[in-house]
Parts: sequence; structure tokens; C-alpha cells
Amino acid sequence: CNSATQRVSAGQRRVAEAQLSTLPSLSAHNLSPLSLPLYSAVAPGLCTSVLLSAMASSSVFVVSIDFGTSYSGYCYSLASGTDQIRQVFWGMEHGFKTPKTPTCILFNQNQEFKKFGYDAVMKYKKLSSDEADKWYFFQNFKMSLYDRKVTSDMMLEASNGKTLPALLVFAESLRYMEQHALNTIQEASFNTVCDPEEITWVITVPAIWTAAAKQFMRLAAKEAGLISDMTSEKLIIALEPEAASLWCKQLPQEGFLTEGSNSKKFEDSPGVQYVVVDCGGGTVDITVHEIQEDCCLKELHKASGGGWGGNRVDENFIAFLREIFDDGVWHEYVKSCPTELQKMMYNFGLQKCSSDREAVYLDCYYKLTTLAEKKKEISQFFKKVKGVKWCDGMIMITFEKMKSFFEYSIKNIIVALKEILDKPEMAKVQYILLVGGFASSVILRDEVRKAFSKKYNILCPLEAQLAIAKGAVLFGINPEVVTSRISARTYGLRVSREFDPAIHDIRNRRVSKADGYVYCKGLFRKLVEVGESVSINEVVHYDFTPTEPDQTSALFAFYSTEKQDAMYVDEEGLELVGSCTVPMPDTKLGGKRKLNLDIKFGLTEIKATATDVTSKQSRIITIDFLSV
Repeated sequence: CNSATQRVSAGQRRVAEAQLSTLPSLSAHNLSPLSLPLYSAVAPGLCTSVLLSAMASSSVFVVSIDFGTSYSGYCYSLASGTDQIRQVFWGMEHGFKTPKTPTCILFNQNQEFKKFGYDAVMKYKKLSSDEADKWYFFQNFKMSLYDRKVTSDMMLEASNGKTLPALLVFAESLRYMEQHALNTIQEASFNTVCDPEEITWVITVPAIWTAAAKQFMRLAAKEAGLISDMTSEKLIIALEPEAASLWCKQLPQEGFLTEGSNSKKFEDSPGVQYVVVDCGGGTVDITVHEIQEDCCLKELHKASGGGWGGNRVDENFIAFLREIFDDGVWHEYVKSCPTELQKMMYNFGLQKCSSDREAVYLDCYYKLTTLAEKKKEISQFFKKVKGVKWCDGMIMITFEKMKSFFEYSIKNIIVALKEILDKPEMAKVQYILLVGGFASSVILRDEVRKAFSKKYNILCPLEAQLAIAKGAVLFGINPEVVTSRISARTYGLRVSREFDPAIHDIRNRRVSKADGYVYCKGLFRKLVEVGESVSINEVVHYDFTPTEPDQTSALFAFYSTEKQDAMYVDEEGLELVGSCTVPMPDTKLGGKRKLNLDIKFGLTEIKATATDVTSKQSRIITIDFLSV
């Protein structure tokens, strides 16, 4: 059961030994057969990217969809150049003009899509309580793909507790964005109808998402009609901090809020190193980049972060209101007045990202006031709570109290940044870039400056909300601009080797019934190590032989861990993240058959090809991250 491993990069080659546990069937090992021909949505944990063949070169337009937890939007450009990246403004029919629209979607009682964005919010506000109980309103649903097991059949809970398939909710959201973009491009092209095949789509996702979550977005895009199949090269999955980095590196000094930085663009200063902190509504992603001689980017530290986004501030605000309106008032309000509550939270969101360092005034809406006054005179609710006052129909929150809502997020961001920047290999970092909608908050920026400004330049682009969408367009046009990435975890395969009693656990000893071959099952064969830098053009070559001479297929089971290495796949901390099967129909040569496997790990989406040497048949490996 011998095999050879070769890694080829920049003209260098190294050879190692490995064995693959090739298994006769999936069911024999309690793994359900792959029900969907799913494409690997991400080189697990290796950051953002895509398949690097045709893509933008054969497209007329590149459209990036920044699908955020709180707000979403898109930008587009001709694929032939980036001098005119165009954006769209939202909500003008409702009195707004914003670069993104709320990531909210509304379905009627028949589970039919009705509205998205501001339209969904406004329609939901107008529903009667009876109608609101029957319809399905979703917000902040992107967080359902973070820090949990993601499957293709998972369900999402609407604001009223009713549920719909998550795939339906995400697919209809992307379908709406697709149609809106196509209509916009048609209008900008003097009503020339754009062929969908002429568009390369880029969807941005958090860097800290799992491979399954990223694959789910590809599946949703397929269901929405952006692509026709899971292996389509017309869709690029890009990581949000990486996209933001691409945008920021080409900005002049006047493109940032903070003064005092070098007058040069980052990309004109090879060797400059900086941290990108993408502050979104749901998650905060952190990565570190270095500008290369050719203006490309090299990742220096694995992507990290957590669920510390702006929605945490909202949660703390709601807890504060619950403290004020006690005696069952807040509970009743949430239950009976969901549309009015949604309006209040929207207004708070605007105040949250204000650039003022002053007290905040919020309307106390009619239904909340009415419910409260059934208990006692409304000003009495405010006397026992610090940092807030009742001011003639308005809730006045002091600036200090407002800052307290940010404490959880800011504390975690600062701790995470210090942990990264304290490492010796980060000694040359000069800048911290704050991007994303949450970075618009002066409270967040002030605290980061207070913690780091003595040693680092703290920068925030003027268009913090658009940095990701615009950078994603740049990435869609030239995905090779990021030359290498750092693996966030260790990844490997389940393999078998000839049993060695000196090192192998006797409980894993197996004997082949066909030829008496004695082997150890369930061993972990490392493919890439946590913290390892992997070039986008680096290819790993494996040669495998079957464990059983009569088996007609091989199972590749992929595992990951935060550890540097492991002996067995059932050790604590190892997780089965994906699997695929490769046919080996010709059994004439028995155990002497060979199976070649070539994998590119430097891409965000794993690109792998398997070749059965006996039959000379090659096929693209499709790794299913959603069924394990």
C-alpha cells in the first residue's frame, strides 16, 4: 500500500512516502454516499480565491456581491479594466441613499419570495400583527453559517419563529442581487441585454468561515442561477479581508480618513506589511499582508477573528432596553410589535456608526410607550438605570453608555490584534487597516487608536463599507494577485500503512482477507500544516495503491485539526471535513494498481485531479463538505 508524494513549486521538488486507506465502500465505514456533486468550495482555511483558468478573461463584466450580515451590495466593472468600478445606491425610493441595502428578505405565507433589502424592511413594517405571524422575515441570517455545522438541508428561523430551508433563503437573496445587477448593467449599456455567460461573479465571505460554509454559498449561487453547475469557473469565492486589502493597497493617502501616513500608495512600496481588520456586522476577520515587488500580495499570518461584529452592539442595546422596560413590558413588545422593533433597531444602527462623540437620541415609538404606560408613568422606567434619560418622547443615551455597548467587540478585537502583533515575525508591520461597515464607528476607531497608535498607523478608507465590494472586483479580474496564503489549520487524509507493532496501535491492526496483507488503518497523513505558506501555483502529487486487491473504488476522507500533526484520525481535535470517491473499476492488477492524485492547495477552492493509471481515466475530484 505504498505511495509517493511530490510537491512541485518554483522549480523545486521533494518526495515523501504516504499510503492511502482506499476503502471498498462508503457504507462500510458509516459514511453516507455523496448525494450531491459538490465542488470543493474552499481550499480549507487557505483564504480567498478561485479557479485560475478562463474566468474573467472570457467575461465582459465582473460583478462582486458583498453579501454581508447586516448590509449587502454589489459593484461591477468591465473585465478589461478597473479604472471605472461602479457602485449602486440603495433605498432612494424610501428616502435613503446608501451604498448597501439591509440583508433582509421577506417571504409570504405561501413561502414565496416577495421583497429584499429596504423593500423587505418597509413591507414588513406595514404588515399587521396577524400578517406578520404568517409571513417569513429574515435578517442577520448570514451568521447561521458561522460557528456551527453547515449542511445543504439546514433550516433557518424567521423573526416570528417559523422556519424555511436555509438554501432557499440564501438562493433567493442571491437571485435578487443577480437580477438587480443585470438590470443595472443593461441600463448602463444603453439597454443592451447582457448574456449571463459574459459575467464573472465574485461572492465575498468571511475568512474564518469553514469550507462547508463557503461551499454552501456556491451551492446557493447555483440554485439562484448565477452558475449552471458546481464546478463553474464563472463564480469566484473571495475572502472579505483579502478583497479589502486589494482595494486599500492602491488608494492614495487622501483615500483614508486618518492623516499622517506615507504619501505613497501601499502598492508602490514593496515590502510594506500591514494588518487588515474587516469589521462586519456579524464577524471580524483579521489577516496580515505584505506588498511584493510586482504589487501582488503575500499573506503572512493565517486568517483569524470571531463573532465580534456590529451585531454584538445591537444585542447589548436590546439587553439595555430590556433592563429599562422591565415588569414584562419588553417581552410583550418584542412579541406583539416586531415591525416597530425592527424600525427602532434600524435607527439605532445608524447612530451606532455615527462619527459624533455625543449623546444619542432615539424615538420611543407609540406601541412601546403605550405598553409601558399601562404599567406606570413612562419616565419612572428610566430612574433606576444609569446612562439613560426620558426626554419628551425620546430615549437619551449618554455617550459613555453608548461606548459600553461596544466593550465586548472592542475587547476581543484588541486582544486578537495584540496576539498577532506580539509575534516576532510581525515585527515589520507598520499599519492597521480598519475596513467594513462597523469600522465607520468612531467609538471603534478611537479605541483601536488608543491601543495601537503609538507603534502603528491606524487607517480607515473613506468608503469603509465599499472597500470589500470594490476590492472583490479587482480580485475577480486578477485572482493571481494574491501569490501565497497561510493555512489556518492542518489538513490531511485518512490512510493505511503496513502494520508496525513498534509504533502502531494493535486496535487498528487489520488483515486483508484477499492476500493476507497486514496493515494499520485510520492513520492521519498530513497534506498541509497550520501556519504553512502555500503558493497558488504549488501542486502536490500523490501515488496510491489500493488496500484491498478487489476494491472498485477509493474513498478520500479529508480531516483537519488545529494541531501541527496527528497519528490517527480519531484523535481528539481532529474533524472529518469532507470526502469523495474515485472509481477504480479495472481490478485485473489487484493491489498493484496505481491511483494518481494531484492537488492545488494554494487556491481557495481545492482543485484536484485523480487518475486511475490502469484505466488511464482522469476526473476532477469533487469534495463534499456539506454531507459529512
